[in-house]
Amino acid sequence: MVKLKVWLLETRPQFLILSVVLAFLGTSIAWYDGAFHPGFALLALAGLLLCHISVNVLNDYFDYRSGIDLETRRTPFSGGSGILPLHAMKPNQVFWFGIIAFLLAIPIGGYFVVSCGWLLLPLLVVGAACILLYTPLLLKLGWPEWAPGIGMGFLPVLGFYFVQTSAYTLPAVVAAVPSGILVHNLLLLNEFPDVPADTGGGRRTLPIVWGKRKSGIFYSVLTIVMYCWIVGAVILGFMPVFSLLALATIPLAIRVIQRVLRHWGGMEGLMPSMGENVLVVMLTQVLLGVGYIIAGVLA
Repeated sequence: MVKLKVWLLETRPQFLILSVVLAFLGTSIAWYDGAFHPGFALLALAGLLLCHISVNVLNDYFDYRSGIDLETRRTPFSGGSGILPLHAMKPNQVFWFGIIAFLLAIPIGGYFVVSCGWLLLPLLVVGAACILLYTPLLLKLGWPEWAPGIGMGFLPVLGFYFVQTSAYTLPAVVAAVPSGILVHNLLLLNEFPDVPADTGGGRRTLPIVWGKRKSGIFYSVLTIVMYCWIVGAVILGFMPVFSLLALATIPLAIRVIQRVLRHWGGMEGLMPSMGENVLVVMLTQVLLGVGYIIAGVLA
């Protein structure tokens, strides 16, 4: 009998914090626009957590089946949960765990389509495709990092906004873009240690296709673009001025960029930047949400 703790560890709970942050940001933007239903926010968070669990667990399953998890160098930020290589769970248990988590999210999505509008459906379909196709297909096509950027960054923020407002607006779309870039970069940097194992498993991530040096430059450029996007959105009036609170993470982001460009070829020097990158991803989005709340209070 598999212990509850093992099931929990298989979800990679430390990464599920991202879903909470995305929920906070999307709901904060909606609140700023005058819409807030706490029950909808909590139910949508439950659905997003189930989707996040599904993609994490299915990723573990397919990585084990392909042999990647048996070769990868596990770090706190990459390399899977380690549950299957340790034989703490059976592969079929992990597979069905991921599938059931996904199936449980479907009625939640269906409820919001009925309650808030059918325009939510395309968003949910694209998100579902990113979950189910990411590991078995998209990781083999080249530049797969866009899928989590969209499916676990941009779309969740926009989706949380929609379930509160029953509408999409251009300012909401603009405000969701930084999350897409940040989550893209989160996956990109975390792929660096996995290059040898991923190559053997037939994957085509950017560090494999472009090499680590070019991927590090791309990571750095996208980080700069993300901050410029926020500034530009404020100047053009798409985001409130207090969104500039997110710029407080720039010093940390600069340190990450410096380490990535300096230590792209050596994991010992790069490892601290992976942890700091997680902080950049989380704190930037939290501060964006706080900026929307302050702007709403002072309006």
